[in-house]
Amino acid sequence: MTMKSLIIAIATMLAVSLSSFASPALAFGGSKFPACDAPQVLSYIQKRFVWNDRHVLKRGLAIETIDRVHRNRSRNGDQYWSIPRLYCHGTAYMNDGHKRQIWWLIEGGQGFAGIGDNLEYCISGLDPLKVHGAWCRSVR
Repeated sequence: MTMKSLIIAIATMLAVSLSSFASPALAFGGSKFPACDAPQVLSYIQKRFVWNDRHVLKRGLAIETIDRVHRNRSRNGDQYWSIPRLYCHGTAYMNDGHKRQIWWLIEGGQGFAGIGDNLEYCISGLDPLKVHGAWCRSVR
């Protein structure tokens, strides 16, 4: 394998792996957020959870439905340093028969490398590494 083909292979692998962390194609910008229960938002959470479970939790879990969805609060980007955010909450019904509380946050302009938007979620009891703080605090 030549150095050029090695570099191309590494760049391709990096692009593919980073695409799994890329933001969903959510149709909003600035303070025009989709509803918390918009189909593309809930679908993204369900797909992302399957990936996370397969690679991190390894419990064979999936979210069947997300119900009782409501907005906790929102924050507009009214200051030049402020990031527009929408905080949501709901109940996730899992494939193991349990229901768990789920919180998610949509952030404007916070996608990979600052391009696009970002969605972070946390399910009660399924954040063993406390990525989102104790009791999913950072996305509440």
